[in-house]
Amino acid sequence: MDRAAVRAWLVALHDELTLAVERCDGGARCRRDTWQRAAGGGGETRVLRDGALLEQGGISFAHVHGSTLPPAATRARAGLEGAACEAMGVSLVLHPRSPYVPATHLNLRFLVAEPAAATPVWWFGGGFDLTPCYPWPEDVLHWHRTAAAACADCPPGTYQRFKAWCDRYFWLPHRHETRGVGGLFFDDLCEWGFDATFAFVRRAAAAFLAGWLPIVERRRCLAWGERERQFQLYRRGRYVEFNLLHDRGTLFGLESGGRTESILMSLPPLARWEYDWQPVAGSAEALLYRDYLRPRDWLGEAAAR
Repeated sequence: MDRAAVRAWLVALHDELTLAVERCDGGARCRRDTWQRAAGGGGETRVLRDGALLEQGGISFAHVHGSTLPPAATRARAGLEGAACEAMGVSLVLHPRSPYVPATHLNLRFLVAEPAAATPVWWFGGGFDLTPCYPWPEDVLHWHRTAAAACADCPPGTYQRFKAWCDRYFWLPHRHETRGVGGLFFDDLCEWGFDATFAFVRRAAAAFLAGWLPIVERRRCLAWGERERQFQLYRRGRYVEFNLLHDRGTLFGLESGGRTESILMSLPPLARWEYDWQPVAGSAEALLYRDYLRPRDWLGEAAAR
C-alpha cells in the first residue's frame, strides 16, 4: 500500500478533470475554494457556474483523517467500528445546460482504517454513471463499451459485476427506477492487491472522460425548448432525491464533519417537483421511463442483434 502515490495521483486527477471540464465548457472557469476540516485534513472544491455548456459543475478533492470511521464507511466492514481512519478522493458532478447533454458523476476514493494494535486495512471505492433526460441508444452503448474497456485487464466478469453493482446502487427504491443508465460502481475493493487495484482505478478515471466527452460533442448543439427544459428540471429532482436519501458519499461527508458546501455541490442549481406527473404516451419522455430507467444488459443486447 502506498498512500503517498494515491494522494499524488488524486491531486493530479483533480487538475486533469478541472482542465478538461473548463476546456469542454469553453465559456467559464472554476471558482476554487480551499478548506480545512477541524477534525483533521481538508481539500479544495472547484465549481463552474453559468458556463456555455454547464449550468453548474463541481470537481472536489478531499483528504481527511480522524479518530473514528463514520457509519457510512463501516456498513460492509464489521469490526472496524471505532477505528482511526484516513480518506482521500476526487468527486465530480456535472449538470449541463442543455437537456440533451446528460448529467454525469465520477467519484474515486481511497480509505485506510487503522484498528488499534492491528495492521491497517485499505480499500478503494467509487465509479461513474450517466444520467440523461433524452438518451440516444448509441450514446448509452458508447458509455458502456468504454466502461467495459476499463475492466479488460481485470479478472473475467469484472465489467458485469461492477455494472450490476452500479444498477443496484443508483436505484431509487421509492420510485422503482434507476437514476440513469448506469456505468460502473465498486466499493471495499482490495481483493486484487494494491498494485492491480490502483491500476484499475486509474483506468476507470481515464474511461470517464473517454465516455462522456464524445457524447457532449454529439449533443451540445441540438436545439431545445421550454418543454425539454421543464422535463430536465423535473428529472433533476430525482438526482436530488437520490443524493440526499441514499448516496453513501453524501452520508460519509456529513457524518465525518466535512465541508457542507463541498459535499452538496453535487446538487443541481435548479430542480422542480410536480405532483403525480405522468409522461404523454408515446413521447420522448415516456421512452426514457419505458426503455432506460431500469437495469439492462446494453452490451449483450447489442451483440445479439
